[in-house]
Amino acid sequence: MTSKTDSQPASRIAEIVREYGPFDGVDKVGGLTHDGQRVWAATGARLIAFDPGSGEHTRTLDRAADAGTAFDGKHLYQIAEERIDKIDPATGDVLASIPAPGHGADSGLTWAEGSLWVGQYRDRKIHQIDPATGAVLRTIESNRFVTGVTWVDGELWHATWEGDESELRHIDPESGAVLDRLEMPRGVHISGLESDGADLFYCGGGNSGKVRAVRRPRAARA
Repeated sequence: MTSKTDSQPASRIAEIVREYGPFDGVDKVGGLTHDGQRVWAATGARLIAFDPGSGEHTRTLDRAADAGTAFDGKHLYQIAEERIDKIDPATGDVLASIPAPGHGADSGLTWAEGSLWVGQYRDRKIHQIDPATGAVLRTIESNRFVTGVTWVDGELWHATWEGDESELRHIDPESGAVLDRLEMPRGVHISGLESDGADLFYCGGGNSGKVRAVRRPRAARA
């Protein structure tokens, strides 16, 4: 199944409520996820975790982490070039690996409905894949480069980054239609994306080495 984003609602200004970092030894942030207590950030050669309340860096896992990150309630999933690793967050051990659908051209990653959802940056797609095999179950097409992806309260959101412009987009998972757009300030980029399951999105800041918390709009929760 393939669907495509066609509609273009007017954008709104994203409300950035907090910035985290840059963290020591971190010069870029890719994927992000939230485990209910901590935010995990992919920083290239390591996964780091921080407390979103205090901003304190609390954990480091020495695992390849160059793109999207996800959490299924028990395990972390991390894009590492052409594969997706399933990681025990307590030990950092890789428990299994599956092929990434973009064969190294993958971007965002999130967990929802028992599946992994993988962004394809330049291909402008989001794939739903089987977390055990990597098989593609369905594809949603976008008309913008896709970086981070996240689900929250049945809503599918993805981030874009083209040139100096980034935004968050709420899209219909069936039709792919764009339902809402939150525009970041010019020059403020979004790499990874994750929701805290409530009021905030966490946005990776790419080469800034920062993570930004963005208010999830009330209209989207009505």
